Amino acid sequence: MKPVLQLALDFVDLRRAVKNAKKALAGGVDWLEAGTPLIKSEGLESVRELRRLFPKKTIVADMKIMDAGRIEVEAAAKAGADIVDVLGAASDATIRECVQAARNYGAKVVVDLIAVKDPESRAKELEDFGIDYITVHCAIDEQMEGKDPFKILRKVVQGVSVPVGVAGGINSETAPQAIEAGASIVIVGGAISKSVDPEDAASMIKRAMTERTAIATKLFKRGSEAQIRQILEQVSAANLSDALHRGGVIENLRPLFQGIKMVGRALTVRTYPGDWAKPVEAIDIAERGDVIVIDAGGVRPAVWGELATHSAIQKGLAGTVIDGALRDTYDICKLKFPAFSRLIAPNAGEPKGFGEIGVPVTVGNQQVETGDWILGDDDGIVVLPKAKAAEYANRGMDVLERENRIREEIKEGSTLSKVTELLRWEKK
Repeated sequence: MKPVLQLALDFVDLRRAVKNAKKALAGGVDWLEAGTPLIKSEGLESVRELRRLFPKKTIVADMKIMDAGRIEVEAAAKAGADIVDVLGAASDATIRECVQAARNYGAKVVVDLIAVKDPESRAKELEDFGIDYITVHCAIDEQMEGKDPFKILRKVVQGVSVPVGVAGGINSETAPQAIEAGASIVIVGGAISKSVDPEDAASMIKRAMTERTAIATKLFKRGSEAQIRQILEQVSAANLSDALHRGGVIENLRPLFQGIKMVGRALTVRTYPGDWAKPVEAIDIAERGDVIVIDAGGVRPAVWGELATHSAIQKGLAGTVIDGALRDTYDICKLKFPAFSRLIAPNAGEPKGFGEIGVPVTVGNQQVETGDWILGDDDGIVVLPKAKAAEYANRGMDVLERENRIREEIKEGSTLSKVTELLRWEKK
């Protein structure tokens, strides 16, 4: 079949989903998917509305059926779905019921291989049941860990004769890869639905599919460990804190100047009040792009100043965080060296050499270990533990992308409460 561009409308508000769908269809989207969040939020009324507004378009109901296949397929088909989604992890009995019900009501069945342990074998079994399509799906939470679906896609395509779709972080760079790997249906969500201009985004992805040529994008892609710095340089401390469930914030430390941005791995230092020996020694140990994070007990006198800053710049360090005091602020500001501290004081202590480098420290209210990622800007500092850095850097990017779309809808004449339907979603 000719490659199809399917838009996953993974909204929780039908009004926003419809608005996005209209723009995306103008950009070349072929099929519309009532995403699982939309169906869970708005029910099958979302499918009915899409069918009413777009009577000639193929409507997919992403039901993710796991049980009661006959009932759920029948309900989705009667609501106007052309294609109904069932999970490949469902029992064989459920799959068979879905297929039979779809035949009775003139619909088709797509099976989603999300979380299936052996997708190649399962795909072959599913084809024997008479299903119409298969989707290789890299889950959102897996995307945040930097995984992609193309390796599995190739193997599944080679093993079955039914059309195979692919979903999971597809954008204008990766859509041609999806086609090359054998996908007949390219399912795109955020790269269109979170775009500032959904019509332009859809058009770009469709062109990339048609011409089999990647079109570069800075957004809508997820990185691995190697891309953490690049991702964090694009997001804000607020974005990252939101991704960390409003956590990770170092309290009571402030940026030295406005317009500040700091991203790097932490090299930790524990020192005694006023003892600036270990902070200065840490500069020589640190790698280019690191952030020196100093636990100085949260008190004066200063353990960092202009000369330490010049040394840090020579080493190519990304900044410093001091739970204590710094001085020479005028000179540090002129140098534009990112620095955050609890206090400012003109007096320094003595270099006695007490303390340790590279040990866990507590800065503000947060524990920091060497190797953790530090993101600081005008709002403050967020610590991203190294054990989950790739996942939550990606989640921070997801927050940024969602906010970009909301901001654009506000600019179009709405308000934040109206765009997000705030009153409707207040906890009851």
